[in-house]
Amino acid sequence: MTYLNIAEVDSAAVNLSHAYSDLCELVELPEASIEGVACHALRVGAPSADGRDCVVLIGGVHAREWGSCEILVDFAADLLEAYKSGSGLRYGGKSFTAAEVHALLNNVNVVVFPLVNPDGRRYSQTVEPMWRKNRDTANAPAGHGGDCVGVDINRNYDFLFDATKAFSPTAGVRVSSDPCDPQVYQGPYAFSEPETRNVRWLLEEGFPHTRWFVDVHSYSEDMLYVWGDDEDQSEDKSMNFLNPAYDGRRGLPGDTDYREYIPQDDFDSATALARSFTDGLREVRGTEYTPKSGFDLYPTCGTSDDYAFSRHFVDDKKEKVLAYTIEWGKEFQPPWADMEEIIKDVSAGLLQFCLSAAAVPR
Repeated sequence: MTYLNIAEVDSAAVNLSHAYSDLCELVELPEASIEGVACHALRVGAPSADGRDCVVLIGGVHAREWGSCEILVDFAADLLEAYKSGSGLRYGGKSFTAAEVHALLNNVNVVVFPLVNPDGRRYSQTVEPMWRKNRDTANAPAGHGGDCVGVDINRNYDFLFDATKAFSPTAGVRVSSDPCDPQVYQGPYAFSEPETRNVRWLLEEGFPHTRWFVDVHSYSEDMLYVWGDDEDQSEDKSMNFLNPAYDGRRGLPGDTDYREYIPQDDFDSATALARSFTDGLREVRGTEYTPKSGFDLYPTCGTSDDYAFSRHFVDDKKEKVLAYTIEWGKEFQPPWADMEEIIKDVSAGLLQFCLSAAAVPR
């Protein structure tokens, strides 16, 4: 086996939904990609799923990070086979019992959206391996192609989208409003892209009882929790992304002028679950991933994890979602033999994360 192309990722999802029809539901996302590719997710869980707590896992957002799709497809397949056969799961030195797998899928919906950005992945696999964005041509200046094509899906969410207004001029936030930026062009407005609208639909319409969200990326061997715009603090509720009094002051490390508010209970839960992921992963073969905030990697805005967590601050009627970004491995496209080991690592981490999350009472 080697890396899957976009047709193979989709057929894997479809085939799993047929092979395990009593445990798995194929979910058609409401919008096709820019180039017309239909997108699918899988709901993995025992029947009688309505109202059940949910964890949403997405991947394939940045085109060049090929292994994210394979991680999520394999993870879904492992859960389904282990539940159906009544067996446990073993990844290297890390084992999970059949009872743990059954308890998870009997009580939680695991929603897997393995390929958010099919157009970008196809372009990366056939034309330009290091391509990151989607393939939206609508914003390219007249007569321009190349780097002027595409939007960075993971800068297109509705969280501090106007970086020029929100951040300190010296923050160095990793986002751009230039359509010809080859890496981090955010798009003309939040949710301008069908790919991000599909993720929003999963949280808003498809699975409104989502309590945990993980976006699978590479690379740096980290498990990132919120926030990404500034350092975390739990003392001053007024110091938050909704307060315009702090515009122009965000994004500087080590200062006291601005730090992003997170309730202490949420911070404790977020960091504990990040550690559960890294602990589970380490037991496979000793690989050390680091739990840390997104800001500790570099300052960002418009990202999926910050958006997912921020929703209940904007509207307290929405479910609170503890949100994360995994940065697996040490390169975007490792040799397949190495990727196979990374899949085991991250699968064990994800399963330990899901079990730990499901054990947390409401």
